[in-house]
Amino acid sequence: MIETIRFWTIVVLLGLGVFFTLVSTVGVIRLPDIYARAHTASQTDTLGAGFALAAVAVAFGWQQAAVYTVLLLFFVFITNPTAAHAIARSAAETGVEPILADDPDDEPDAAVEPEGETR
Repeated sequence: MIETIRFWTIVVLLGLGVFFTLVSTVGVIRLPDIYARAHTASQTDTLGAGFALAAVAVAFGWQQAAVYTVLLLFFVFITNPTAAHAIARSAAETGVEPILADDPDDEPDAAVEPEGETR
């Protein structure tokens, strides 16, 4: 009975980890600018890695490897959002403008014609 509960706990944690990692991947591919991409990477990717590492810790049980896995989990929770913040701050300091939803000229797929030229 205990092994069944442990097995399904591992399956659920891994499923949540895969789900949040997939959401993060889709967000990084679909979102328009560095700020939105850093946001999704810091939140959902951290959750995905967190759930996957929690599943690994449950799978190891009370062993030394599980302690290292939990320490790695805390490391990911601290460094991943910090790195995303550093990337977004660096983009802001170098002058990267966010793409606003109400400005159709800022769409990444929009063709931009140089000023003064006509067709």
